[in-house]
Order: sequence, then structure tokens, then C-alpha cells
Amino acid sequence: MSKDRQAALLKRFDRPVPRYTSYPTAPHFHEGVDGAVYRSWLAELPHEQPLSLYAHIPFCDTLCWFCGCNTKITQRYEPVAAYLDLLLQEIELVAGVLGTKRAASHIHWGGGSPTILKPADIKRLGSALTAHFTLTDRAEFAVEIDPREVGEALIAALADVGVNRVSLGLQDVNLIVQEAINRVQPMTVNRQIVRMLRGHGINAVNLDLMYGLPHQTEENVRTTVREALSLDPSRIALFGYAHVPWMKTHMRMIKEDALPGPEDRLRQAEAAAEELERAGFVRIGLDHFAHADDPMTRAMQDGTLQRNFQGYTIDDAAALIGMGASSIGALPQGYVQNHTAMQQYRDAIDAGHLPTAKGIALDDDDRARREIIRELMCHLEADLGAVAQTYGLPPNAFTPERAAMAEFEEAGLVSCKGERIALTEQGRLFMRPVAAVFDRYLNKTKGQGKGKHSVAV
Repeated sequence: MSKDRQAALLKRFDRPVPRYTSYPTAPHFHEGVDGAVYRSWLAELPHEQPLSLYAHIPFCDTLCWFCGCNTKITQRYEPVAAYLDLLLQEIELVAGVLGTKRAASHIHWGGGSPTILKPADIKRLGSALTAHFTLTDRAEFAVEIDPREVGEALIAALADVGVNRVSLGLQDVNLIVQEAINRVQPMTVNRQIVRMLRGHGINAVNLDLMYGLPHQTEENVRTTVREALSLDPSRIALFGYAHVPWMKTHMRMIKEDALPGPEDRLRQAEAAAEELERAGFVRIGLDHFAHADDPMTRAMQDGTLQRNFQGYTIDDAAALIGMGASSIGALPQGYVQNHTAMQQYRDAIDAGHLPTAKGIALDDDDRARREIIRELMCHLEADLGAVAQTYGLPPNAFTPERAAMAEFEEAGLVSCKGERIALTEQGRLFMRPVAAVFDRYLNKTKGQGKGKHSVAV
């Protein structure tokens, strides 16, 4: 793609839009969905369907200036230990509402940094989950880890509780970039941790890389990808840095004049993809890559790839149960989110209540639009007519959205045949603006525009 064409596409389509890890997106959750509503939704879940479980650990010992997560910085372990006690109580509360011991096909621990937990507490949390839920034979148990704080004892504890996949934040290997984001992490540390993980039987290693960071160049990104490949990862996630200092004030520590511009960001993303595909990785959706024989690649090929709050996933459970402060759950009836403020989370748990702060119930229009967005994000195409029929909507339900595809089609980003829309390879990086056409909530609520979303590329 020529530089002139890149510039023209970015000028037209590089808009602030959601990442669509859910639809409707979290800014549209409201307090009308509370703990009582969530309790009724949990009680309605069929007993025979396996669940997906997410546990949030909102603590880190240092602040990465690029971070957009819900986390708190602490140098003391007491707040972490006290929080774990609350999380274990919430697990009991949820299990009590479910009534019977349910099967779990997927467990994910995120943060913050779950590996801020001490080995004994890793085992406490793992034991609590397996005491209340039965892991299926092929269950995936994934944990996000910070290589800078992990030792042999902690890795052994992860293996003991059944962890079989980990995600490591690598970001960029260049020291100047690392210093600019307050995350110095030598490759020697990464190599040592990966060796220890595999020595304890945890062989599935995902790596998170980023482009668009301060002082980053196209050559930085290529070097980082090559170094990442030397660790023999199963999957790689390539995220564009979202600079939103109006939402995350610590991002003001990053000098804006050090950030690459839109065209440089696009070239960095394309350079990383080129390196990964040359190494035999298959491109998954917007920003993931996996080996050709990886389950995620097979899921993309057979049409079962999913997308949730952790990004692309093979997790097809009908319900994702989020536990911990700020965590989000997805159920057939809608979405729920726990209190983010620790005091409110603690007060609810101490009172014996589910700590639900807000959520949103889905109607058939929401479900249809969610499926269209998911199909575009996961499989790069969607059949509007088929989706409308599935959800009992009129045949012309998406006529305005189909008409809005004209500008994307003219630009060569989508191909339209009747009611079927397919993203072209050039359109892949612009799939978020294409998906946003089907978002009936976007920009319709005051304050939900640029202030809540990062640019698409």
C-alpha cells in the first residue's frame, strides 16, 4: 500500500471507536441491572452447560504508563491478601446462587497482575475455584503473568493448580521505549521465565506486543517481533497503544511528541504482521496471530472463533462469570459488571450481596447486532439477511447500515454482495470502523464519543 493511500485511508476512517470485546459496550451499562437481577440470571443458567470463569486481581507493584487496565499500585502485600479474602467470598456467593457444582470449560485470571499473589495464595485461589467448579477434560486455564515478578516457586504453584496457558506482556524490547513506558524488562528475564514455565509443563505461551508506543519505530517493531519469535510462542497478540490520558491520567507521563503519528502506527502494524506471517503465523481477526495448528487457528477456520473481554478466544461457553472488583460477566440475558471502587466491592461482599454495580439486558436487536459485529471481527464477513432472520427481525432491519457500507466499498475496504459484507485484506485494520456502523448506541449517549474510545488504527 502506497504512503499516499495509507494517508488517505487514515484521514477518512481512523476514527475513535470501541474495540468491541462486547456489544453493547461497557460505557452503556447502567445501574438498572443490579445484584438482584444478576442473581436471577445466574439461577436461570442451564445446569448442563459448562461455564467460563474470570477472576480479576486489580493490583500491580509498579505502574506501566501505557496501561489501560483497572488496577492499583501497592508495595505492600496486606491489601492484596485482604482483597483475596473478598474474592474467595464472592466465589462462594456465586457458587451458592448456582446451587449445584457446575462444570467450567475455561478459567482466566487477569489484572492488574495475578502473579502479584504469593504462591500460597495462588493455591488458595485455585483450590477455591476447583472446590466449587469441576474443570472439563479439555479445560483451558490461563493466567496473565508479569515476567519481572515471577520466580520458580510461583510458577510451580501455577502448575500445581492446573494452569496450562500463560500470557506474558512483552510490549517492546528496545530499552529507550521501555524506559518511556516505565516497564524495563530485559529479554534475559523473558527467556528465563519461559524456560521455567516449560520446565513445569506450562507449554502454551502467549505474548502481548504493542505498536504505537513512544519512540517506537518500524524497525523497533520488527526487532521486537523477531525476539518474541525466539521464545517459540503459541500465539501473539499485537495491540495498538491507546493513548487516552483524559481517562487514564498516568498516561500523561508519556510525552505526546514521542508518540508515532497515524501513518507510522499503520506501518508499524503492517511490519509486525509481515514478520509474523513470514514466520508461519496465521493472522486471526484484528490483532492476533497463531500457529497453523493452534486451536485458535482451527476455530477461525471452522467458524467457532469467539471474542470476549480478554480478546479473541476459543472459549464458547454460554456464560462468562466475572469475579473480582471491576470484572465483567457475559450471560445469555446480558452483561454485568462488579463495583470498581474497592470500598463498594468490599461493602457488598461483607453484606453477603453479589457486588454487581451495573450491566445491561439484551433484546433481539442487540443480539443480532452483536452477532454481526462478532462475525466481522472474528471472520471478516457477515450475512445481514441471515442474522436478521435468525433473530426474527424484518428483512430490511439493516438497510441503513448496508447503505453505509458504500464508502467502505468505494475505498476497497469491504466487498458487498447482496446482504453479505466481507472485509478485504486492506480493510482488516479498519474492521472496527466497519463494525461500528452496526452499533446503535455509539455517540447517542452524551459523553460516549471520543472521550471513551481510542482511534481504530
